[in-house]
Amino acid sequence: MAKILVVEDEPKVAALINRGLSESGYEISIAPDGETGRQMIFQHEYDLLILDVMLPGINGIELCRMVRKAGLKLPVLMLTALGTTENIIAGLDNGADDYLVKPFKFSELEARIRALLRRTGGSDAGDAEKLSLADLEMDMTARIVKRQGKEIVLTATEYRLLECFLRNKGRVLSRMELLEKVWGVEFNMATNVVDVYVNYLRKKIDKDYDPKLLHTVTGMGYILKEG
Repeated sequence: MAKILVVEDEPKVAALINRGLSESGYEISIAPDGETGRQMIFQHEYDLLILDVMLPGINGIELCRMVRKAGLKLPVLMLTALGTTENIIAGLDNGADDYLVKPFKFSELEARIRALLRRTGGSDAGDAEKLSLADLEMDMTARIVKRQGKEIVLTATEYRLLECFLRNKGRVLSRMELLEKVWGVEFNMATNVVDVYVNYLRKKIDKDYDPKLLHTVTGMGYILKEG
């Protein structure tokens, strides 16, 4: 489980990141300002830092500079509302590995975190080679899905959807969450794309097998669980 420190002074943004990344399996710590962040960085070990640029006290760029000056190699992702080329260059020149402009889609934040952890050899929440539930298995390395030992052929979208369910097994996922995590775009909520693909997936992983794993929770969404 990767440990991530988020240095963010906007409570709503910090809470959103904390909730979303915790649900995805990361261990999250929050610092509300640059000085607290500095103390936490040098008192604990983290696999990745998420730094807001505009922080009270020590700003994100200064904090990133301190991290690099101390010789710490952990990846740094900068968050900022300042999306100009000059600001992006300033962050990267001071040791940041990547840059994400607010407002951002949560799925993009997760994708960038996974990429940074893979790039630096860290262990992201999805670094296990296999995800499984009951007799359903997903080999992340070979990108093969099997149930009862029989290979199931999925489209790219079906694969991402199943991966999302397996990473959140036992938890109800709303249609909005699934749109955000799997499609990464803001669809009109009137669309039935989630329902369509859940049905596609259900036919492939449940129709010819028992027990059924993919369940509808009326008025709430869907859940992958035994029974």
